[in-house]
Amino acid sequence: MDHLIQIILLLGVTVAIMVTFQRLHIPSSLGYLLVGLILGPHTAGPTVHVPEFKVLAEFGVVFLLFSIGLNYSLPQLHAMRHQILGLGTAQVAWTTAVVGTLLWLAGLSPAVAFVIGAVFAQSSSTIIGRQLAEQGEDASPHGRLGLAISVFQDVTAVPFLILIPVLGTATGMNALAGELGMAMAKAVLAFGLVFYAVRWALRPLFHMVAERRSAELFTLTVLLVVLAAAWTTSSLGLSLAFGAFLAGMMLGETEFRHQVESSIRPFRDVLLGLFFVGIGMLFDPATLPRIWHWALLGAFLLLLSKIVVVAVIVRRSGMDALVAWRTALLLAVGGEFGFALLAIALDARVIDPEIGQIVLTAVLFSMIAGVLLIRYNQAIATRLARPAAKAPPPAEQLAGLPSPQVLIGGYGRVGHTIAVLLKSSGVDFVAFDTDPKRVQQGQADGHAVLYGDIADPELLAAARAERASLAIVTVDSHVIALRAIAALRRHCPQVPVIARARDLEASSALVNAGAIHAYPEAIESSLRLGATALRMLRIPTVDIDLMLQDIRDWDYQPVIETPVEEDAK
Repeated sequence: MDHLIQIILLLGVTVAIMVTFQRLHIPSSLGYLLVGLILGPHTAGPTVHVPEFKVLAEFGVVFLLFSIGLNYSLPQLHAMRHQILGLGTAQVAWTTAVVGTLLWLAGLSPAVAFVIGAVFAQSSSTIIGRQLAEQGEDASPHGRLGLAISVFQDVTAVPFLILIPVLGTATGMNALAGELGMAMAKAVLAFGLVFYAVRWALRPLFHMVAERRSAELFTLTVLLVVLAAAWTTSSLGLSLAFGAFLAGMMLGETEFRHQVESSIRPFRDVLLGLFFVGIGMLFDPATLPRIWHWALLGAFLLLLSKIVVVAVIVRRSGMDALVAWRTALLLAVGGEFGFALLAIALDARVIDPEIGQIVLTAVLFSMIAGVLLIRYNQAIATRLARPAAKAPPPAEQLAGLPSPQVLIGGYGRVGHTIAVLLKSSGVDFVAFDTDPKRVQQGQADGHAVLYGDIADPELLAAARAERASLAIVTVDSHVIALRAIAALRRHCPQVPVIARARDLEASSALVNAGAIHAYPEAIESSLRLGATALRMLRIPTVDIDLMLQDIRDWDYQPVIETPVEEDAK
């Protein structure tokens, strides 16, 4: 009965904190860490102590690695072998080597230095993805690259699942080499067992289960596969998570991948939350007065080493300096998977609890500082990059162009369509986009498309935006659209602005920001569908056009009702 009370207490505190954190747009992983700190043995108040808790929390990492494996099947890894595979592997390897070497020179043992380097090499995909989405930079070149590398880090961290436990059992270089060789041989054996099990047994098994059309049976089968694969590698002396990753990677090649991921998500999210709660319970605030300076130094080492390493490897891959620095600032933040590696190292007794407290606190400090680095990445990167990289479109690119009649912000699907219509009508225009591939495609289409951010005042001045007859904002990001309209209102208030919006709420915000009209795509597509239906029912076209115009003149209110709007959200 005591265990039931503790579980209720755990769930109650978790729900309260997660609701608060989601309202404040704080990553959920930090919320779970706070729950662990509050209910852990090192703070005053109630303590949750359930014997099975640690076992359940460990399976959070197991299901996380299984989900990662689903998204990185062998064909996908082969397709990504150049840019993302190369950059992701180089970032983890070089960060681990740089940090590990510095700590070894500072007096730590090679094994401890290696583990800390591996922990510091990880970045938080959750924090990066959420922060970029809030800032409207998730579709930018540095945003896509940074998020892709951070996700791929989880794959490159898989070898650490093999190496770290070995470091805790081997003594001496000869013994370590032998243990590593044996571990790698076991890993190859595990790969072969899981590979052939999926090819020969699991695909027919899932076909048979799918024919039963039972979601319950399908979910049970997925759980069986995950746990069986984890048990296989555990029996060979490897980690549970490694087997789950192999099973996910093999199932990722099958036609059942998406349904498997959907079935496993509830278990993964809950168990992963328990894992972070367990990590939070490890944090001892009483040690903070004597380790805070070491933790701050560790956080500084983590941030600085990753910024320098990522900037160098991205720059050498052919990206311009500004994108390289902005990507580096995104990836500087510590990562949740680093906590998983730290927990494995503590269980294997590779590092002692005191050093573990320092590393844990350093990663937490880096997460707090990393949020600020991501938020102000453009301003910081502009100062770090060479002066030539500060202004995205060189002035000479614009010098030869006549003053455009129309400015287009964004050359995606909508921007391209508008460009085609304007060119067909003989209207001069220039479009700007921050994606080099879109710019290249636009120029291949024969359109005046240049690299640049339409929200940049310097770009608007160079493009002589004040001479334009119209500005059209077609970017997908609502945040960037608001920023672009505000910049256009400040620089050239006499130029009318129309914009694309996702829904009615976004449309109202863009109009309030200064757009003459913002067309909500969701509602406009419904109106077009309705108009087509009326024409097929032989309603006169004139009547249909008048009806649609009335709806638009009344800001779509005749077709908007509160319950429908809430469902759309």
